[in-house]
Amino acid sequence: MSAPEVRVLVVEDDPVAAAAHALYVGRVPGFTAVSAVHSLAEAARVLERSPVDLLLLDLTLPDGHGLRFARGLRAAGHPVDVIAVTSARDLAVVRESVSLGVVQYVLKPFAFPTLRERLLRYAEFRATAGEAAGQDDVDRALAALRAPAPAELPKGLSAATLDRVAALLRSAPDGLTAAGAAGAAGMSRITARRYLEHLVDTGRADRAPRYGQVGRPELHYRWRAAPAGSVSKV
Repeated sequence: MSAPEVRVLVVEDDPVAAAAHALYVGRVPGFTAVSAVHSLAEAARVLERSPVDLLLLDLTLPDGHGLRFARGLRAAGHPVDVIAVTSARDLAVVRESVSLGVVQYVLKPFAFPTLRERLLRYAEFRATAGEAAGQDDVDRALAALRAPAPAELPKGLSAATLDRVAALLRSAPDGLTAAGAAGAAGMSRITARRYLEHLVDTGRADRAPRYGQVGRPELHYRWRAAPAGSVSKV
């Protein structure tokens, strides 16, 4: 007998992102999106009338902060689990999330495989039952929630430089060329292009030719705000 589907409530104030979240949840085996709402008040109403196992919860909403909402649920004894989906990078917020029992913390922007991997790990954790025979069983249950180690970067790329190039691209609303990124980051054009291409390959940036008056078109890179296959809100 298969396990019942995990019922997910999407809480996201951006209607486009909310619809995308719900769509992606439905693409993960064993999960179903019961609703997508755009405020904490709407979320509370759904939780009152519908069984929900998991909140896919944005933290910055028009009527309050998601963590305060989660704290209220815990105080009321509500058993729903929470995955925070947010662009907030403050580690103090991450620590508070852990203290409230948030089971995963997913940073925007992200590609769909990231969400799928987090949901499947949550399902694995949720499936653990019975009594642990020893420490190994406890460790395995907790390890189900841990994200895998970050993939190694291609040879010659460094994480610190990649973060710097990504930050430059995020802060450039009109995008950057390899030459523009090179000048801003203090590196060669060839090196900047390698980092920009890596961001494209990993789904975090888009690349398109830009035609000038003469000569060959120049490749222009732009941070992916809401690409197909990923969800983002700046």
